[in-house]
Amino acid sequence: MLKRTATCGELAKKDIKKEVILNGWVHSRRDHGGIIFVDVRDRYGITQLVFDPKHNKEAHAAAEKFGREYVIAAKGVVRYRGKGLENPKLRTGDIEVIVSQTEILNKSETPPLEIDDQKEAGEDVRLQYRYLDLRRPIMQQRLQLRHHAIQAARGYLNSQGFIEIQTPMLVRPTPEGARDYIVPSRVNMGKFYALPQSPQLYKQILMIAGFDKYYQLPAICLRDEDLRTDRQPEHTQMDLEMSFVTEDDIFAVIEGMVKQVMKQAIALEIKTPFQRMTYAESMEKYGSDKPDLRFGLEIVDVTTIAHRSDFQIFKKSAMVKCLPVPHDFSRNELDKLTSWAISQGSKGLAWARVADALESSITKYFPEPMQKELIKAVQAKKGHTLFFMAGGKEIYPLLAKLRTKLAEDLSLIKKEFRFCWITDFPMFEWSEELQKWEPMHHIFTAPKEEHIQFLESDPGKVHGRLYDLTLNGLELLSGSIRINKPELQERVMKVIGLAKEEAYRRFGFLLEAYRYGGPPHGGVGFGFDRFVAILAGVPGNDIREVIAFPKNKAAQCPMDGSPADVDPIQLKEAHIKLDVVKRS
Repeated sequence: MLKRTATCGELAKKDIKKEVILNGWVHSRRDHGGIIFVDVRDRYGITQLVFDPKHNKEAHAAAEKFGREYVIAAKGVVRYRGKGLENPKLRTGDIEVIVSQTEILNKSETPPLEIDDQKEAGEDVRLQYRYLDLRRPIMQQRLQLRHHAIQAARGYLNSQGFIEIQTPMLVRPTPEGARDYIVPSRVNMGKFYALPQSPQLYKQILMIAGFDKYYQLPAICLRDEDLRTDRQPEHTQMDLEMSFVTEDDIFAVIEGMVKQVMKQAIALEIKTPFQRMTYAESMEKYGSDKPDLRFGLEIVDVTTIAHRSDFQIFKKSAMVKCLPVPHDFSRNELDKLTSWAISQGSKGLAWARVADALESSITKYFPEPMQKELIKAVQAKKGHTLFFMAGGKEIYPLLAKLRTKLAEDLSLIKKEFRFCWITDFPMFEWSEELQKWEPMHHIFTAPKEEHIQFLESDPGKVHGRLYDLTLNGLELLSGSIRINKPELQERVMKVIGLAKEEAYRRFGFLLEAYRYGGPPHGGVGFGFDRFVAILAGVPGNDIREVIAFPKNKAAQCPMDGSPADVDPIQLKEAHIKLDVVKRS
């Protein structure tokens, strides 16, 4: 075999007259009047090979047999392509290799998809032949970006004194918000492990063990839940935990790490510290706890003014919100937006154009002084349009969707990265369905010190030491300062209806550990797949595009056929008997 001395992406003018050996895949083959041009590709790039019968007949004859995706080796001399013949789209576009010896290392059948970025195959084909899809330059670039991002993150955390520790993949089943994947134990009949939804309990135990700066990357999280573009049965987090810290300490570490990742992975300098906003402010201004700050369009509360109007829908609603937009919409556009809002679950969408006064079918319910008061309150100008929604808390997500849609329709979204910390989340949220309080994040979150007094008397008043980091309307990480005192943990569990006996049955090993001096600590779970997808500019931030072997929407892998039937002998050894009615 001709062993390579250079990759297909490194040769340049400095290498002219150098003899080299390249190995790679046949990307394309062109026969121009007897001279054959072959683009050979590896993960580093593409180099043009020239097979000229006048230079070497044997090599030219071999090249006539090359097919797409054949694996070849070629030996030759680097030469300048010639003035006007350069290809500026390639890093190697100034040169070519005139081949004197070649070898077919392996043949290939005709690929079922194109190995380029011009025409993308359907999802099923891409996932079935993932090994071919991953040969595409864009997929190789995305996975290389992922690699660089992980290395940059590791390098930064190592420089800050963190230690990387791997937590177990076979754990005790515990409720963490999604279904567990369970694994039968062959040697412990009738017992099951769970695959970890996150390393949450174990990283807290590592703090009790005295490892005051821990991280894990990748931390594989496995959750049996319905899929969408930002969910997979298995996804990658960066988990991090620190002892003897405040929120500010954790924010500083994360900001430093993100800054280094973006500098090293995509050569972009970002400013720190990141913006901070309370949960209440984020909901009021943007209708979401994941605000996209790349454009304006802030929501304004006009409840006080609207309640004084004669418009009964507004008067009877708990709140009335206004979204002022710097655009004069046509009546046809307004009708379409109203229909869209209703399709999203809204009961309607009121609007008013701003001229010398307000123009709308609802303005008759607002006296002229009240109209002027409304215009001033939302800081609208002539030519703006005001959109109104009325109701309870259910209108927040509808307003957030409307805000995003209008920004997209009007091309208001800037090409930038806008990070924001969201803080002061409510500790609990009331479930109408279950008629009980449930944790906003998880039950190990510490309440704010001044709110502990309300745990039993008024849980709705309690705010947790919770925080999320958002980027361009998406949640990147979620974290909190943890409870480290068993008696406080028991009080929090009691609020959500978890009795002490049940708590110890589910989380006894953690609660037991805290009896031996657990330090104050906090941390985060950072969605690394999502972060890389954003950095890579993946359409829709689809995390499958930065995962080597993802599952489809049915949680299946078309390439290897998983999930699959299990041999009856294996089931018997695991003491499992199937009782499944097969679909016809």
